[in-house]
This record gives sequence, structure tokens and C-alpha cells, in this order.
Amino acid sequence: MGTIKSLNKWANAHTYLPIDLLRIALGVFLFIKGINFMGDSQMLMNLFKPMENMAGGMIIIHYVAPAHFIGGILIAFGLLTRWAILAQVPILIGAIAINFVGDMNSNNLILAIVTLFVCAFFLIYGSGKHSADYYLKMQQ
Repeated sequence: MGTIKSLNKWANAHTYLPIDLLRIALGVFLFIKGINFMGDSQMLMNLFKPMENMAGGMIIIHYVAPAHFIGGILIAFGLLTRWAILAQVPILIGAIAINFVGDMNSNNLILAIVTLFVCAFFLIYGSGKHSADYYLKMQQ
């Protein structure tokens, strides 16, 4: 717990508006992907076609869209950012793995890798100074 507090203090002292805009862009991107997956569930089913025989396949499909949708909102506002990103990491690792198990789609692979790296950055950095977390912390 002390490590997280020291990371938060460092991040708040070294916060920059472009980094917060990157967090917001990540949240909006994940929110839009969640909407796309909810609106076109057949596309999501086709993405998971190589792993359809695995146990819990339907649970995974029903986890991805709401996790992107709700996680994107939380990340964009900077509320429970680390928890929301922790929910995204298994999905992104699965998105990278799907490209190696099924048909290779280099655009989706690059997009998943970049998103995973940005999520890893914010998992360490936190939500920043221009976020709901920071605002709520300052109200105490």
C-alpha cells in the first residue's frame, strides 16, 4: 500500500495535461470498442472462433463488452483507474493471443499491443491530477 501511495505522490507531482488527455483517449477508445462489441455481437463471436471449444467461452464473450464499456467510462473520468485497467489487461492479452491462435490480423495485433502498453503505463502511473480520483481525494 505504501508503494501505491508513493507512486501517486510522484505522479501528482509530475503530472502533465497531455498524459491526462492520453488517459481520456484510452477510456474513450475502450468505451467505443465496448459499444461496438455490444452492437455487433456476431463480430465478437467471430473473433473468439479459434477459442470456441475452450471452457468458459461464453463467459469470456459476455465479459469483454461490459468490461470495455464500463472500464472505458471509469478510465476516461479517472475514477478507480487502476482497477478498471486491471479488468482490461486479461482482455488485451487475450486479444494478442487470438492473433497467434487464429488468423493473423496485423492491424488488430498492433492496436492490442499499443493499448496494452498504454494500460500498463497507467497501471503504474495512476489516474493523474486531472481525474475524479484526485478530486475526491482532495475533498477529504
